[in-house]
Amino acid sequence: MGLKIAPSLLAANFSNLQADMDMINRSEADWLHLDIMDGVFVPNISFGFPVLTHVAKLCHKPLDVHLMIVSPEKFIPEVKALGAYMMNVHYEACPHLHRVIQQIKEAGMKAGVTLNPATPVALLADIIRDVDMVLLMSVNPGFGGQEFIPHTLEKVRELRALIERTGSSALIEVDGGVNDETAPQLLEAGADVLVAGSYVFKSPTPEDTIHALKAL
Repeated sequence: MGLKIAPSLLAANFSNLQADMDMINRSEADWLHLDIMDGVFVPNISFGFPVLTHVAKLCHKPLDVHLMIVSPEKFIPEVKALGAYMMNVHYEACPHLHRVIQQIKEAGMKAGVTLNPATPVALLADIIRDVDMVLLMSVNPGFGGQEFIPHTLEKVRELRALIERTGSSALIEVDGGVNDETAPQLLEAGADVLVAGSYVFKSPTPEDTIHALKAL
């Protein structure tokens, strides 16, 4: 399986989403990454389901929905209604994580779990066989355009070792500070999916930028 690229809607031009979604549809992007923020779990608010319902109609790529919110299990029906392929919930927001993962799968979606930068990979040992993907945040969640946290590379290697040791089939996704410098390092460390926001949407030639990431 080649490297998957998931441009992040958070960096798109909200005054002309049609144009950006047309670009994504034409491009080699594999998924569209959707960051839902509630202003409680993270110190910002992004967009809600009324906006995402329209995005889902415009975008022909699978939707990778990342809920940076408290009690994400409450919104499983809404995420499912978008036609989402993957639903990501934060380890830190789910005291009953196993139950939430099962609920996501019962709804017919792939289930992902996300770790904040300071949350150790080792905490996933008891759930790694049950999830389809682990998203490692390489910046602190809540804002786009932040600098990459170098320690993430070690976390990717540690997570790859855990996946191989347990026989898990989980993919490794990384979100934050992905660019032409960090992407090859993340790929070498063992990442399967890279989320790229500002690097793609602020590029003068975003389709070429996506192509270059896919070609790594």
